[in-house]
Amino acid sequence: MPEKAPVAASPHPEDAGDSQAALLNKLRAAVLGANDGIISTAGLVMGVAGATTNLLALATAGIAGLVAGALSMAAGEYVSVSAQRDSERALLAKESHELATMPEEELAELADLLQRKGISEDVAKTAAQQLMDHDALGAHADLELGIDQHDLVSPWAAAISSLFSFSIGALIPLLAMLLAPADIRVGATVASVLLALFVTGFVSARVGGAPVLPAIVRNILGGFLAMAVTFGIGTLVGTQLG
Repeated sequence: MPEKAPVAASPHPEDAGDSQAALLNKLRAAVLGANDGIISTAGLVMGVAGATTNLLALATAGIAGLVAGALSMAAGEYVSVSAQRDSERALLAKESHELATMPEEELAELADLLQRKGISEDVAKTAAQQLMDHDALGAHADLELGIDQHDLVSPWAAAISSLFSFSIGALIPLLAMLLAPADIRVGATVASVLLALFVTGFVSARVGGAPVLPAIVRNILGGFLAMAVTFGIGTLVGTQLG
């Protein structure tokens, strides 16, 4: 009875770790986007609340701030990531041209890169040749440029992610301000925002591997300061105009 063929190992055993790191980075970016939505919208509605108790004015300002902020975040991410993607494509095209026109130099360069990682000269030369034979562009993109040619960044994915994460964060202070009874509206908004900032600070610190307590304290103090300043300005403006 013939033996079963062994399951082929992944040519890049580090891919699982890379994928996990990429997922964590995306999660952290989403949390930070939500954090921006919380703080910016909280500052806006608190500023308006300092000037007026009119619910329509609060709703108009909050919704306008949410939409404008989300679209701004999405547009900014799209432009930024598009530029990054164009740069990656240009680097890959340049590397492809060099592989076609000077393969020996590229082989020596790849061997040198492997040696810098601690591999002996003889083994590095052998490994470099094997990598060149298997996927020359992929090997150089990975080791030299730090790019996965099969997984370039997506401008649309970044834009949509930013839009939704900002919007979700912005809904917290907006809904608290609009749904809470008038006599506790400001207090309920402050409480909900600080609680949300506690959560985003905790999650972003854990995902990023940073100390949790300093991240939470910075987050809460920053959000509280933003709300206090804008509420004070709104109160001053409302008093002067009233």
